[in-house]
Amino acid sequence: MSFYADYLTEIETRKASGLHPKPIDDGALVAELIAEIEDKDSAHRADALQFLIYNTLPGTTSAAGVKAAFLKRIILGQVSVPEITPAFALELLLHMKGGPSVEVLLDLALGQDAGIAVQAGEVLKTQVFLYEADTDRLAAAFKSGNPVAKDILESYAKAEFFTKLPEIEEEIKVVTYVAAEGDISTDLLSPGNQAHSRSDRELHGQCMISPEAQKEIVALQKQHPDKRVMMIAEKGTMGVGSSRMSGVNNVALWTGRKASPYVPFVNIAPVVAGTNGISPIFATTVDVTGGIGINLKNWVKKTDAVGNPVLNNDGNPVLEQKYSVETGTVLTIDTKAKKLCDETGKELVDVAAAFTPQKVEFMKAGSSYAIVFGKKLQTFAAQTLGVEAPAVFAPNKEISVEGQGLTAVEKIFNRNAVGVTPGKILHAGSDVRVRVNIVGSQDTTGLMTAQELEAMAATVISPTVDGAYQSGCHTASVWDKKAQANIPKLMSFMNNFGVITARDPKGVYHSMTDVIHKVLNDITVDDWAIIIGGDSHTRMSKGVAFGADSGTVALALATGEATMPIPQSVKVTFKGKMKPWMDFRDVVHATQAQMLKQHGDNVFQGRIIEVHIGTLLADQAFTFTDWSAEMKAKASICISEDETLIESLEIAKHRIQIMIDKGMDNAAQTLKGLIAKADARIFEIRTGEKPALTPDDNAKYFAEVVVDLDVIDEPMIADPDVNNPDVSRRYTHDTIRPVSYYGGTKKVDLGFVGSCMVHKGDMKIVAQMLKNVEKAQGKVEFKAPLVVAAPTYNIIDELKAEGDWEILQKYSGFEFDDLLPKSKARTEYENILYLERPGCNLCMGNQEKAEKGDTVLATSTRLFQGRVVEDTAEKKGESLLASTPVVVLSAILGRTPSAEEYKAAVEGIDLTKFAPPLEKPATARSIHF
Repeated sequence: MSFYADYLTEIETRKASGLHPKPIDDGALVAELIAEIEDKDSAHRADALQFLIYNTLPGTTSAAGVKAAFLKRIILGQVSVPEITPAFALELLLHMKGGPSVEVLLDLALGQDAGIAVQAGEVLKTQVFLYEADTDRLAAAFKSGNPVAKDILESYAKAEFFTKLPEIEEEIKVVTYVAAEGDISTDLLSPGNQAHSRSDRELHGQCMISPEAQKEIVALQKQHPDKRVMMIAEKGTMGVGSSRMSGVNNVALWTGRKASPYVPFVNIAPVVAGTNGISPIFATTVDVTGGIGINLKNWVKKTDAVGNPVLNNDGNPVLEQKYSVETGTVLTIDTKAKKLCDETGKELVDVAAAFTPQKVEFMKAGSSYAIVFGKKLQTFAAQTLGVEAPAVFAPNKEISVEGQGLTAVEKIFNRNAVGVTPGKILHAGSDVRVRVNIVGSQDTTGLMTAQELEAMAATVISPTVDGAYQSGCHTASVWDKKAQANIPKLMSFMNNFGVITARDPKGVYHSMTDVIHKVLNDITVDDWAIIIGGDSHTRMSKGVAFGADSGTVALALATGEATMPIPQSVKVTFKGKMKPWMDFRDVVHATQAQMLKQHGDNVFQGRIIEVHIGTLLADQAFTFTDWSAEMKAKASICISEDETLIESLEIAKHRIQIMIDKGMDNAAQTLKGLIAKADARIFEIRTGEKPALTPDDNAKYFAEVVVDLDVIDEPMIADPDVNNPDVSRRYTHDTIRPVSYYGGTKKVDLGFVGSCMVHKGDMKIVAQMLKNVEKAQGKVEFKAPLVVAAPTYNIIDELKAEGDWEILQKYSGFEFDDLLPKSKARTEYENILYLERPGCNLCMGNQEKAEKGDTVLATSTRLFQGRVVEDTAEKKGESLLASTPVVVLSAILGRTPSAEEYKAAVEGIDLTKFAPPLEKPATARSIHF
């Protein structure tokens, strides 16, 4: 009884924190529970029954396997449990959703007992998570004349697993809860520093917003028991930032409904809203749970007599409230008319975008991937029976405009589309199932992805996926007890599933903590590829990449597919010439600032940024695509010139070979296959058979932005503007300021060079600046700490070979040691240079943080409240974002530099350069790669 005794001890420990018993995933523990249940005299029998029935996780967990086998014995009469009748055992199997439970149901449905076979068949008709091993058994039984198999297949062909579900309510009463004013980051819903607990849903739910907010939500539910709580981002967008399934899980835990009475702490169908709608990544995550995401449009721009926006003293549009959604407001969602109405029935706003036919199907089924699996199951059944599948599901919207060319993303979607009308060319707005080429799972969402794979009964990666990678970068900074407990377990699961893993479960190769986006950028060897990754910065400079929640990542791994509308595109081109003292990061910031100036609104939000940046290699171009997440774009595509793309692919091949040499390839030789694909793509480009991806000349764009390089004459800083009197303007990435704004006087408490935004060239810039300072001043003194984290080990190896690492070591007061990694997060910093382990470091905010109340100047992407630095009672923490040379100089000075100080400091330093593409193939190159 050792496992059960340990479980009882854990239960008492959790009680002290107000937590229920942890859901069970261990088959050995379930076996002990069953022994207690079968012992009629056991003092633990009643509790063991409760744990088995209500607290055992479904899917492919080892616990589910033992439970399913026990339920099979009950149904066959081999064991008698008064509390679990054969009918109840079948009901429990119905809620286990696949894997061992489907295997048991097939055993029973295809077995000798005709009565049991029919009953098991009825349960099977409700299941959708069937894989080839399952469908092959059904097909074989049907061909041998089994009537139950035929009956099940006929039900599947009619999609009765979907059609017999209840329709969504025609009216949904909601009561509002304003979670915050301004953009709501997923960090508010699921803080990065609590990443370790994401797979323990009840425990993780305690970190959502605040304990006070949780009490307010509960109070609203008690006051309005017949209504659902709608969580709102007032004057902002809901769910910006990271692609966090845990954020939606937390919202659903507090405001949604139970997915099953027999599965603890798994809730679905949350209702979320924002004045400016839902961020694209978060909207996908809401779909996974069958939830509702509403664009409120409750604040509108005030206009003058001729219709022009009225601006305030800061040059921002003045907003007027169209209707109130203050906490406690009762509203009605009319799902039939697709309107949001007030309590009296007066229409407030059209919400048709939240209730497309596809989204309504997700709501009805309780999740988006139940629909994906259901469609595949219906197709299989119809083909096996030799009949045509009836049109049950909403047809994919197929938009084709005669005479209109294709944008780059439209070309990629058309190339990878699955199940569309043969020969039909699709444009933006079309709903498409697409093949996914590359999948990335990161370590703080990976445990949830593993849970999702178990829940959908998946055991092996789809053979259609070209490559997949499980990173270790988000937990790279500190190898603490939480990481030691979670990461090896995750790596073992993913390695067995068929994913290339940063850490070898067998300990053969050195553990890598390389930033996932850099690895995915290297293993993407086709500019026509589609990439799905469990992080909002899955933004490759080859192909088109979409940041996704852990469920969508699991679906891509299991099926090799994703479903989404083809997004609209915004074309970004450049003119002019970069000043020699500017860094490409400043061009990236200036793009956002100039876009807002040209269009007034953020035309990037929810769309693809098609950036014509063909003279930059993949590493540097990634700086732009990476930042597109902060521009609230759905994704970004780089239009590269042929020779530039070939050079990027050659670099990628070299880095993939290093991974192979380290022993990271698997039995399927995935990495070797990627090199072969890169060679094939290079051959296509060189022979002219298939040049680098470009849009058609007559493609249609939502908008176009022309970035003028001539006007960028000083470094640009993205400022969280923490003291803006308009709360909704704080912590957005839209406040871009020149360095001169600060007058060379703003105190900087810490500098950080790292994250996915930097490449090898940035590390070389740090080394060059340190040499210059020593030459000019005789020594280097830091008036603020400078934390430097290279993105990958490959970069460090190259810096060592070229002599730059030796320079960084010379000036450092701390250098990471893989043989003795930190076991505790740093809480205080000295005014020295810290050389940290490759990985996300401060940008992630789940392990390392700046000291509370600090003003941090960083190369990273995150400026959200509490992410990199938390507030104190006296001072708000600030995370300002800038280029590498600005960060290094600020750490040396202890303040922001003046424009003149900056120009003097970078003289003679090789910054990341960019020249706009010419009409003919250009020869301009960044010096760093």
